Amino acid sequence: MVNPPQAPADPSQASPRAPRMHGGWLARGAEGRFSVYVPRDGEVLRWTEGPGRRFDGPDVLGGRGLLPFLAAAQGPDRYVHLIGFRHTGTASETGEPHVELVHSVQFQTGRPNVEWKSIGHSNGTAEWFGNPALAVDGQGRAHVFVRNRGGGVSARVQKDAGGWHPWWDLKGGRTDRNPVATVNGSGLVELYTASDRGLLRYAQSEPGARPVVEPLVPASVTPGTLTAVTGASGQVTAYYVDGSGQICVWSPGRGLAPTPFAAAAGTGPLTAGRCLIDGYDCTLLAQCDGEGGAVLAAYLTEREDTGLYWTPSGPPVLGPPTLTADAAGAAAVAALAADGGVIVSRQTAEPGLALEPWTRL
Repeated sequence: MVNPPQAPADPSQASPRAPRMHGGWLARGAEGRFSVYVPRDGEVLRWTEGPGRRFDGPDVLGGRGLLPFLAAAQGPDRYVHLIGFRHTGTASETGEPHVELVHSVQFQTGRPNVEWKSIGHSNGTAEWFGNPALAVDGQGRAHVFVRNRGGGVSARVQKDAGGWHPWWDLKGGRTDRNPVATVNGSGLVELYTASDRGLLRYAQSEPGARPVVEPLVPASVTPGTLTAVTGASGQVTAYYVDGSGQICVWSPGRGLAPTPFAAAAGTGPLTAGRCLIDGYDCTLLAQCDGEGGAVLAAYLTEREDTGLYWTPSGPPVLGPPTLTADAAGAAAVAALAADGGVIVSRQTAEPGLALEPWTRL
């Protein structure tokens, strides 16, 4: 059972342009409280959980003209890294506006973030070729990946002593505009993406090393649907929708070839997380159905043979919910309602995947 399909409406709020958000934009701090981060009107807004699970805010985290995109990720220190795009104020020879990637960090829940700083662009002063993926490795270093002008992948990585390494060209061609970055159980960063010919994984051999692309795995992948989660074994499992509308799983570290798993609920992006259900380690997947409503499903982590069954969970949303867990392993979810308002829910103590009614922040 999941939560009832309704949320309080606020008709006074106009529907903003739906932003694209990657990663953990619902983040749990070191002391256990959650924060929600959403790009709006050129800045990032943050809501912070307080006593009784009530959220305060929004607080403005700045950004000075951010475009409607945000990537968020945490490392073992629970610091929240944020990556966005903003215009540089100039235009290319094609007339497209130049953009730069900008980075900020929040070190403590509810406290101010550090100033947004430019980390440039993989092609200098260039236009927007794709949405960045962000991961923070086991040493707390941010890794930013973005599709470059040639259709391959470029990366920029923080140094141990501060600052950033130069942009690395990781090669590839005709890759997805929305790659997915994650960290395996050894604290190493892995990047997953696709082309019109199949799937690609970029993996590190040791901490701080340049990720190396592995041989392409033939597959039919619907662009923009990839997501990934690290399982109990420490290996990463990627999920995507194939050309026939099936969700497929792929886990190179477990020797699992791309395998149809379940019928997709819709055609858009997937999100994934892990939580405990009835004491069992489960993987949680979310997508939007054909009417734009959020749907959730769970299965025993790394037990794809158990199958997957979707259940409607809430009102129409602007994209699939972001999924994480609290300190006790219970699921926590956040989404943008159809009018742009932020809604959240938490897992209850009832058997199965039971969530509280959605709450508007």
